[in-house]
Amino acid sequence: MPMKTTLALDVYGTLIDPLGIAAALQALIGERAAAFAQAWREKQLEYTFRRALMRDYRDFPTCTRQALEFVDARFGTALAADAIEALMRKYVELPAYPETRAALSALRREDRRCHAFSNGHPDDLGRLLEQAGLREMLDGVVSVHPLASYKPDPAVYRHFLESTGATAQCCWLVSGNSFDILGAHRAGWRTAWVRRDPTAVFDPWGSEPTLTVASLAELAEALRAWQREG
Repeated sequence: MPMKTTLALDVYGTLIDPLGIAAALQALIGERAAAFAQAWREKQLEYTFRRALMRDYRDFPTCTRQALEFVDARFGTALAADAIEALMRKYVELPAYPETRAALSALRREDRRCHAFSNGHPDDLGRLLEQAGLREMLDGVVSVHPLASYKPDPAVYRHFLESTGATAQCCWLVSGNSFDILGAHRAGWRTAWVRRDPTAVFDPWGSEPTLTVASLAELAEALRAWQREG
């Protein structure tokens, strides 16, 4: 029997909106909340890249907290210690994107294997996906944490295959993060880039996503169309 298509669905920036933290920031710093949230996310990712390259691993919550402390200092917002703690707690209560649940339902109806695949710590991912009402819609959750590294280290894509029993030929990486798309492409996977921002530019590295969709709501049909054409 042919192996089912396996979808490795990135969490932060694909299923879950990390910029949703702006709602909690609004009460603390007012109109600067959106800019602060964006800077926090960018610094968080930068720290994962650095630590993976340096082989100086700290878990995702540590990268998230250190990024928050950096941005607080850069913005001069002087958040109190209890505010820092409250924001960290909110990070495991981030909202799903509006279309996520319906999109997962559509993919499951087509009998595709759907696994979350994330830089996040396993404990945080469990709570995050549960509170967003997504955990029961997934076949599994794969964290990079056991490898003490981060995407797009090639080892984490091998880890996903080993964890799920999938093959690269049957696996799709679904992500709103272009660095993740490039990492999976390098590992021999097919990829679907979720380009929610129409002004977003894909990295000009000489390779393109297999599919590009404007939201997860388009993914099931895009995959069907790709299969028909293929």
